Amino acid sequence: MVLRRCLIASSFITFSTVGCSDWANSTANNTKQVVQESNVSQLLIKAKSAPTAEDFLNQANNLLDNQRYQQAIATYDKAIALNPKKAEAWINRGNALTSLQRYKEAIASYNQAISIKPNKDITWFNSGNALTALKSYKEAIVAYDKAIALNPKKAEAWINRGIALTKLQRYPEGLESYDKAIAIKPDKHEAYYNKACSYALQSNVELAVTNLEKAIKLAPAKYKQLAKTDPDFNKIRSDQRLLRLIQ
Repeated sequence: MVLRRCLIASSFITFSTVGCSDWANSTANNTKQVVQESNVSQLLIKAKSAPTAEDFLNQANNLLDNQRYQQAIATYDKAIALNPKKAEAWINRGNALTSLQRYKEAIASYNQAISIKPNKDITWFNSGNALTALKSYKEAIVAYDKAIALNPKKAEAWINRGIALTKLQRYPEGLESYDKAIAIKPDKHEAYYNKACSYALQSNVELAVTNLEKAIKLAPAKYKQLAKTDPDFNKIRSDQRLLRLIQ
């Protein structure tokens, strides 16, 4: 089976700079006033030079994009220390932890993000992926259902929900989930491949081959090779229809 992952870094934060035009028009009347203005300027310079939570978030996102996951986590921690309510930092920290297969920590990070912003579908989706990796399929389905309720057009959530249902041998529900994904994105090759896996697990050769053929047409290099070794096809491995398709 093919799990769809969406480790999406939050968009970069833009900053607006507050001007000091009134200072430019002011005139120092005595030495004391000049000293005071100088001190204020020094404080402003110092404040501007100190990294903000947004600075650390942007640094961490760059590290995440460059697959430097351990450093990214440490930098997200710095952003969170300055602003514990920054949901994006918790989400992407969870993504970095997921990339290191530290799934339980990732779920804890996603839960922190959910407590701050419960209406972000990407958090529920990524939490579902981490739960699936831990084989906590029932909990994963709950997370995917939350993601879908917030964003019903997220084909990837429907696909991964289908995988979790299939792992629980709830095949009809899993197939319905894949069909939802296909209705949203008819060229979603992962949905066809996972349908093929589901039918193969049920020893339905005809529908397994039909859906595998659709997946191969959309991504031939990927699925011909994958189907040769995927254990989901073991029940129909010797069938000539499958062998001809993947040879």
